[in-house]
Amino acid sequence: MSHPSQNLLVEAQTLIAVRNVRASSRWYAELLGADSLPEHVHRDVYERISRSGRLLLQLHAWDEEDHPNLVNPDAAPIGHGVVLWFQVDDFDAAVERVQRLGAEIVEGPFVNPAPQHREIWLRDPDGFVVVLASPDGECAS
Repeated sequence: MSHPSQNLLVEAQTLIAVRNVRASSRWYAELLGADSLPEHVHRDVYERISRSGRLLLQLHAWDEEDHPNLVNPDAAPIGHGVVLWFQVDDFDAAVERVQRLGAEIVEGPFVNPAPQHREIWLRDPDGFVVVLASPDGECAS
């Protein structure tokens, strides 16, 4: 017997608070090879990063619009316990984009033997840890 929700799509639509939405949106757009960022009146407060029309990440300014948990950026360490993880089909090109951005590399690139894929761990301009990983099994022999 099938459950009615088995055919429903569920996708993460991660949103993080950042100190400078414009700068962070440019950084993530470059890092992820994202679609162009259209100018809009809300751009200093909120931005959606997408690639091929698919939403990858949302950015929101701290202390704007009274949203719960998007206030007081100094209340806790940025991103403690959070890793923003992106699977990319163009891993080699993604590593080149990391290098062009001059991003702080935390670890890698390396092969993770369990999923048999490549990873690179880095920090974004606000201090969030970001991982770019090739598809699982990509390094299988």
